[in-house]
Amino acid sequence: MTSAQAQLGMSERTTLAIGEALAARSVGWRARLLFVGPAVVASIAYMDPGNFATNLQAGARYGYSLLWVVVAANLIAMLFQALSAKLGIVTQRNLAELVSAQFARPVVLAMWGISEIAAMATDLAEFLGGAIGLSLLLHLPLMLGMVITGIVTYGILLAEKRGFRPLELIIGALVATIALSYLMELLIVPVGWAAAARGAIVPQLSDAGALTVAVGILGATVMPHAIFLHSGLVQGRAPARTEGARRKLVKLSNLEVVTALSAAGLINMAMIVMASGAFHAGHPEVAEIETAYRALTPMLGAGAAVLFLVSLMASGVSSSVVGTLAGQMIMQGFVGTRLPLWLRRAATMLPAFVVVGCGVSATQALVYSQVVLSFALPVPMIAVAIFTCRRDIMGSFVNSRLVAASAVAGAAVILALNAVLLLQTFGLAIPGFTR
Repeated sequence: MTSAQAQLGMSERTTLAIGEALAARSVGWRARLLFVGPAVVASIAYMDPGNFATNLQAGARYGYSLLWVVVAANLIAMLFQALSAKLGIVTQRNLAELVSAQFARPVVLAMWGISEIAAMATDLAEFLGGAIGLSLLLHLPLMLGMVITGIVTYGILLAEKRGFRPLELIIGALVATIALSYLMELLIVPVGWAAAARGAIVPQLSDAGALTVAVGILGATVMPHAIFLHSGLVQGRAPARTEGARRKLVKLSNLEVVTALSAAGLINMAMIVMASGAFHAGHPEVAEIETAYRALTPMLGAGAAVLFLVSLMASGVSSSVVGTLAGQMIMQGFVGTRLPLWLRRAATMLPAFVVVGCGVSATQALVYSQVVLSFALPVPMIAVAIFTCRRDIMGSFVNSRLVAASAVAGAAVILALNAVLLLQTFGLAIPGFTR
C-alpha cells in the first residue's frame, strides 16, 4: 500500500482494489472478498424478525412440513436479487430511479406509495423484533427496549458517513452472529433430520392455516425493499467502465447472491427446525416470541433461550438499519427527496410505538406485517423483470429467454398466492382447504 492509499478511507481503498481486480486477467479468492458486501447487506432482509415470527409459527404448528416454502422462496429471492444487482451494475441507476424515469407519473406515485407502505411494514417487524429481544434479555419494559434499539440503529447508520465498507462489515458481523446462534441451537434441540429433509423437498399444505403461514413465510423471505436496495448498493462501489469489466462484475455479483442467500435460507430453515424440535410435539400452540423464550428455558436450558434472544436482537438491529437505508433510497429514487437520517429513522419507528401503545400483540404484528409485504412484492418484482428484459436499457446484458421466463413465473407465483390469501381473508372457500 502506498502512502497516498494509506491516507484514503476504507471504502476508497476497497474501490481502488476492486478496480485493480477487474482490470486483472483473473480474480483470485482473496480478491473476491473485495466484492462481498451488497448481497450480504441485502440478505439481512431475509432473516429479519418477521422471519422469526412466521418460522416460529410454522415449526411449532406444522413441524417440518413447511420447509419447502423456505426453499422455494429462497430460489425466487436469488433470482430477483441477482436481477436487481445486474440492473444497478449495468445502468448505474437504482430500480426506483429507473421507475421514475420510465413510467408515467401516476404510476410512479402509486408505486412509491405502495413501496413506502411496504418499507413501514418492514421496519415495524425489524424494529419490534430487536426491541422484544432486548427487553426480554435485560428484563426491560418493551417501550424502553424500543427506545434503546432506536438509538443503537441510528448509531450504526452513522457509519454510512464513512462510506459503504464499514457498514457492510458491521452488517456482516451481525449476520455471522445470527448464523452462529442458530448453529448452536441445532446442537441443543432434538432434530428429526430425515423428516426435515422430506419437508424441504415435498410440497404440502395441510389446511388453510398452513396456507396463511406459508404466504407469511413468502412475505418474510422475498422482501420488496431488498430488491430496491440491491440495485443501489452496487452503484459507485466498483468502477466497471467497460463491458468486459461489467460482465465480470455481474458474474461475481451472482456468485455473492447465491452464497449470501443460501446462508440466509439455511438460517431460515434452522429457525423452523428449532421451533419444530422444541415445540411441535408438546407445545404446538406456541406462537409468540415471548412465549417461545419462556418455554425454551425449562425445556432446553437457559443457553438455548439466550441464544434465541441474541440472534433476535442481532436480526432486529441489522435489518432495521438496512430497512432505513432502503427507505431513503426508495424515496430519493421515486420523488427526488432525501430526508435527514434522524427524521427518516424517527418516522419509521413511529408505527411500532403506535402498535405497542394500542396493546397489539408484538408477534402478531410481526406476522401480519409479513402478509402486507407479500402484497407489495409484485411492484419491484414486475418492475425489475420488465427493465432487465429491455434491450434498450440492458444492451447485451438483457435477460435470456430462460431467465425472463423464470422471472415471469416467480412473479406469477407471488400473485397467485396473494389472490388465494385474499379469498381466505374475506372468508371465501378455497377448494381443498378447511380451517
